[in-house]
Amino acid sequence: MTDQFSLQGKRVLITGSSRGIGKALAIGMAKAGASVIVSGRDNVTINAVCGEIRQLGAEAFPLVLDVTQPATFAAALARLPAPPDVLVNNAGTEHLCPSLDVDEALWDTILTTNLKGAFFCAQAAARLMAENGGGSILNLCSLTSQVGVPGAAAYGASKSAMAGLTRTLATEWAVKNIRVNGIGPGYFKTDLTAEFYENADWCQQMQGKIPLGRFGELDDLTGAAVFLSSDAARYITGQVLYVDGGYLAGI
Repeated sequence: MTDQFSLQGKRVLITGSSRGIGKALAIGMAKAGASVIVSGRDNVTINAVCGEIRQLGAEAFPLVLDVTQPATFAAALARLPAPPDVLVNNAGTEHLCPSLDVDEALWDTILTTNLKGAFFCAQAAARLMAENGGGSILNLCSLTSQVGVPGAAAYGASKSAMAGLTRTLATEWAVKNIRVNGIGPGYFKTDLTAEFYENADWCQQMQGKIPLGRFGELDDLTGAAVFLSSDAARYITGQVLYVDGGYLAGI
């Protein structure tokens, strides 16, 4: 039974995997047996993560990839020793701003990074997967895919759209044996969200809304990602699994 949950022999590409959630997923996938393609815009940081993965005895490959430049995706994937079996669309950005103050530049930055980049990266990977018998795509969604957060108009729009995109691609690409699912992290401390956790009142308030009584730790996400990428989830597609300590169930 445990063999179904193994990623042995699978090549996993994770965008934005030089830090935060992406790095945690890269290490978790490696521990599950995958060969991990670590991608990001900075060659130094992605090579550092590759070094950590190799110390675990797993294979790792660096790939410089900028999700805001979709025209470069096909050429970037062509540099890989073999096409990916799994794509994790993790790269993203967030900037809280009152909706009345959001300008076009901020809107475009967030939507281009979080949504446009994810779609075209999925498209480029799916073309290769279709030629190689199929694969799995995992999109990083958010609590804002389900609920509104003041000051997160652009981010919430991008992540709500990501959930819809997950369902659409799942139904369209099933005939190509490509599964498309999502993970919706709850409250996790990362470089993008660290400032919130410096506010003791905010922390107390938010923890009170989480039935499990604590914020997420990055390792809490890896089990869900490994499961949805593995053969154990071979009949699951078009779903978003929220890893939130029960937050959405309790609101």
